[in-house]
Amino acid sequence: MKTIQNKILKLSLLAILIFSSCSESTYLEEQNPNAITPDTFWKSEQQFNAALIAAYSALQFQSVSGGLLQHEFVLGDIAGTESWYRPNAFRNLTFNDGIYHVTNKWDELYIGIFRANQVIEYSQEADPSIFSGNSQKEIEGQARFLRAFFYFQLAHTYGGGVIHDRVATSEEEFEKPFSSIDEITSSIIIPDLEFAMNNLPQSWDARNVGRATWGAATSLLGKVQLFNENWNEAALLFKDVIDSGIYSLTTNIEDNFWHTNEFNEESIFEVNYSFDIAPGVPGAAVDDNSFESGGEATTMATAVGQLNFGAFNTVLPSYNLHEMLVYDEVDPDNPINDDNLESRRMSSTIVPSNFEGLYYNLPQGEPRGWGFGQSAYVKKHSNWYHLEAEPPLSKSGINFRHIRYADVLLMYAEAVLNANNDFATAIQYIDMVRSRAGVYTLQQYMDMNAGMFPQFHVSKQVNGDHPMVTPSKETVLTHLQRVERAIELCFEGHRWKDLVRWGIVQEVFTDLRADEIWRQNNLDTSGGGLEPLFIVERIRPDFVIAAENYNPSQHNYFPIPNGEVQTNGKLND
Repeated sequence: MKTIQNKILKLSLLAILIFSSCSESTYLEEQNPNAITPDTFWKSEQQFNAALIAAYSALQFQSVSGGLLQHEFVLGDIAGTESWYRPNAFRNLTFNDGIYHVTNKWDELYIGIFRANQVIEYSQEADPSIFSGNSQKEIEGQARFLRAFFYFQLAHTYGGGVIHDRVATSEEEFEKPFSSIDEITSSIIIPDLEFAMNNLPQSWDARNVGRATWGAATSLLGKVQLFNENWNEAALLFKDVIDSGIYSLTTNIEDNFWHTNEFNEESIFEVNYSFDIAPGVPGAAVDDNSFESGGEATTMATAVGQLNFGAFNTVLPSYNLHEMLVYDEVDPDNPINDDNLESRRMSSTIVPSNFEGLYYNLPQGEPRGWGFGQSAYVKKHSNWYHLEAEPPLSKSGINFRHIRYADVLLMYAEAVLNANNDFATAIQYIDMVRSRAGVYTLQQYMDMNAGMFPQFHVSKQVNGDHPMVTPSKETVLTHLQRVERAIELCFEGHRWKDLVRWGIVQEVFTDLRADEIWRQNNLDTSGGGLEPLFIVERIRPDFVIAAENYNPSQHNYFPIPNGEVQTNGKLND
């Protein structure tokens, strides 16, 4: 966890990190002898670490790891929203180049890139004698990991970006042309991650937990190669992480979404938030200037938590996700289960009206809000498990996990499946994740069904049953894409990027719109709702507009923010 001392150091650095990029001609020639400047600051290992903390802090921005990711959660097939909620423009694919999340995310990622660039540039020029051991390379390695992370998010959110690999010293240097995903990947992301892999430790001591590691750099580089469809390279990198023995699946899946047991054995890279630091400062407060104190908290819980418990539930589980989790069938012989009917994966992800256990300390039947077409609410990232309502000021301290071991296992399964048509190995690694969830594995289904397993993404409610298929590259890949990654990693920032890279957005929207029409035509008006979702009053129209509007060239990536186009003349060339 970051310490209070680190927080203070970070805030004291903000003016330095912002002003040191400006031209000297913008200041009076007479300098304050007590002021901290680039010439006086980068003189010790402690100062470099303080600057590095400022780069890490950019991860906390709400559009990078916090509550504004709600707008991306509703883009794909795992979530919907209502027409009066702010993410509606993203659900309906009517966002534009001036809408706040499109502009905020661009700005926040470039703040992170700028801070990382400063550390990289000055560490490369620094006197090696001020550093102890391998700290000079470790500091640069962390900064280059962060820069690669920010650029990966930028490139795969906007379809590219403007490359800034050094701190600009003149206005002319800010005007650069738009570069493609491939250009950013080859010139920045891959070299940065290779450097980080070669210079970061496998782990840090308890005082430095949360810093980037060899495993984080290797996993992200594997993901980069996966997105590039370099299947063999991706598989080798993921296998290095798996075989390292550093990581394992947590026994309890909910440890990955609660504030307890953070930085656990499954965590490869996560962003730290706190309930306690900066009391009275709203969770939405940021630190992107020298006059504002960050809250060190996230607004994510307020976005996903239920309306009757101090939140806004602007992200609502899609009916398809809810149904797949219903049929995420509990294996009664799996020791993870304790006479529960819901899978551990379902009970930690969503809450339906017929839930088990407690929800915000209330038993089933007590909470309100499942009418008017809502079949379930999001549990993941909310404080339902230990509080009676979400904290005031939209201030939650639950960390956000960007890379966890379950994701690596599923990406490895995808890589070997595409590299070698090796569906048997892919099933083995998919089943590791399924077994931890306490549900029947694909192999168990095949053992029980003459070598076949169900296609859970096909609605049983709408179609009468799940089609049974034999394992092959195509059927296992479909399961991985439509089922396993959807229900294991939902609301963790991966889904839209996955659907886009697979090229199946229209297929998914068409399928779910057809299901939506069936439900509208078969709504139970008697008051109880049809099994297994028990939807009452109306069917929420999540895909009626998206299925019709979707255009890959327009919607796969966000547009360049209009303010950037207006100020950067090279973007108009």
